[in-house]
Amino acid sequence: MKYTHFTSDLYNADALVARFALNGKPTEYHVMFQVTRRNMSFAEQLNHIQGAFKEFNTTRITSAKPVFVRYFLSDAHNQIELLQKSLNNTPCAVSIVEQAPLNGAKVAIWCIFQTDVEIESSHDAFIVKHNGYSHIWNTYLHSSQGTTEEQTRKLFSDYIEVLRKHNVSLADNCMRTWLFVQNIDTNYGGVVKARREFFEKEGLKSDTHYIASTGIGGRHADPKCTVILDAYALKGFKPEQIQYLMAKDNLNRTSEYGVTFERGTTVHYGDRNHVIISGTASINNKGEVVYQGDVNKQADRMLENVEALLTEGGATLSDLASVVIYLRDYADYATIKAWADYRLPDVPKIFVQAAVCRHDWLIEMECTAIVESNNSDFSDF
Repeated sequence: MKYTHFTSDLYNADALVARFALNGKPTEYHVMFQVTRRNMSFAEQLNHIQGAFKEFNTTRITSAKPVFVRYFLSDAHNQIELLQKSLNNTPCAVSIVEQAPLNGAKVAIWCIFQTDVEIESSHDAFIVKHNGYSHIWNTYLHSSQGTTEEQTRKLFSDYIEVLRKHNVSLADNCMRTWLFVQNIDTNYGGVVKARREFFEKEGLKSDTHYIASTGIGGRHADPKCTVILDAYALKGFKPEQIQYLMAKDNLNRTSEYGVTFERGTTVHYGDRNHVIISGTASINNKGEVVYQGDVNKQADRMLENVEALLTEGGATLSDLASVVIYLRDYADYATIKAWADYRLPDVPKIFVQAAVCRHDWLIEMECTAIVESNNSDFSDF
């Protein structure tokens, strides 16, 4: 992985960039954009960060197309209208969540760019195609009706219908989900119950497999929408290309304490592997929170767990393309930024405020790694 730093003096913004490139093959970029003048209004910050995004795409990676972008907002209710107006004809999957950037900005962006891909956009999905694979993105799925449990059930039901239209299924093709939960300390139980029951109906059980996921605090602009679902599915692969990661010396199966997601997943291609690490915290192999009340020790154990999962998936920290770090308490930001700048100095990363799904967890991280492979049994990316 090659890491670089992009600065836009015109738009008062900068970005950390991860670039994975192989000769004659698609190149992938993960980029975290942040504004450097944080005393501007939201309208100004949005204009600047989108300007930097366009400048980077048109001057630094002209052959690459954006395929996914997530907007992290500080106040979704008061920012969504302006943001949505600015997104007309945006040619990629767009995720939106209120998770305030902890550097004091009102907005930040995580974006994935890829070269040599075909883009197909429909009213219900954004599809990226190359070499026989279809990468199906669904973002910002939400409902304002019913309890959190009922909303979660509806979101997965609607998502399955979308997948069926594209001749794929939740159990066989979904690689990754994100569940952003308003007031997670109160509402997470409804999400867990609905997901578990829904997965069982779809054949996703402890003796089959689950799906890599992050379930974390986050808000929709409409307070009646207590859950947002983002999802990524893959079509065109062989079953043996998928490896579920467990790191049993460090972690236990999530089903042992009543939740239903995989710790991580590696997708093996002929020329590279994508290693997807779910939201990971300071937990041991008995499912217990470790180092309650100490954010520094929790951060160390969290990263130890992530490294164990990466190793099982054939990757290392030097293969990381992007990292999102969630903090329950904004007062921990300075401490954890210094820690992350030391442990993950060049990796594109962002720090946002979001309550983790257990009260005692102060920090959580998710990440994606890309590592070169040479497996003639599988088609290249």
